[in-house]
Amino acid sequence: MKLIRPLAALALLIASALPAFAAEAVFPPGLRLGMVPLVGLSTAKTFPGFESEDGSVKVLITELPPAAYNEVVTAFNANPAGAGGVKPDKIETSAGLAYFTTENAKAGDTLVKRYSMIVPGTGFSGYVAVQIPENAAKIYTDEAVRQMFATATIRKEVSIDEQIALLPFKVTDLAGFKDVRTLVPGSSIILADGTENSGYESKPFMILGLIGATPQAADDRARFAQEAALQIPGLRETKITMSEPIRINSLPGFETRIDGVSGKDKTPVTVVQWIRFGGGTSLRIIASAPRDQWSDAFTRFRAVRDGIQPKG
Repeated sequence: MKLIRPLAALALLIASALPAFAAEAVFPPGLRLGMVPLVGLSTAKTFPGFESEDGSVKVLITELPPAAYNEVVTAFNANPAGAGGVKPDKIETSAGLAYFTTENAKAGDTLVKRYSMIVPGTGFSGYVAVQIPENAAKIYTDEAVRQMFATATIRKEVSIDEQIALLPFKVTDLAGFKDVRTLVPGSSIILADGTENSGYESKPFMILGLIGATPQAADDRARFAQEAALQIPGLRETKITMSEPIRINSLPGFETRIDGVSGKDKTPVTVVQWIRFGGGTSLRIIASAPRDQWSDAFTRFRAVRDGIQPKG
């Protein structure tokens, strides 16, 4: 008994020196990666993740392409000692084996400690970036951050309603698309008949999102739309077959159609790009279907396009 009491007291002392955790993992809206934030951190207002009340401690959570995790693993194995004062490490999480780095840096004139972690996901790589100013490092220690990283977990699905609610516009008609994935939280989304695992190219899919400044002069819109269409990622051997101004929900727009091939199997596809011009931002829709499925798919694409309405 005399031995147990000092050990119990020591355990309590150690526990009280570390920030406590909330009861369950918290998932930023629209994301499949979550974790248990340290006490004192709450859901961030301007980015996906957590932050302290004064905003000085930040935990950014996001999703990267699936290949990113393997790239980090390869780099870690090639140089396990790290370089340039950046310390690499790894940790087991419920999401799988995670790799993280720790480094000292500056944010403006403030000395900070930065941690970056990547974990494997199904069809994506989960990424976490933490920044802690020097004056908070005694509370949010290396060990505390490590413990937070260890709570990283993956949820299988994010509900369609949750994802669509984040968008800056309303999507009132999904036209039968069942697979919905957030590309950039609060900005862009993919609607598909295929899945991440099977690939999207062999079936109809759409990408909806906002883009920044676009030409306001009508004469400049044709050039802008055609250049944007020819830069659609993953589309090869392209040929523009139609490009003309249209009205989309009573607003000026531009429709461009492209034939090309897509995916590792070089699937022949037809792609339509719609840009609905606005003030500060414009709506851009990219819709693709295998050529032998184009007729039915185009009807669905138009139903989604015409059902997009402003919020508020």
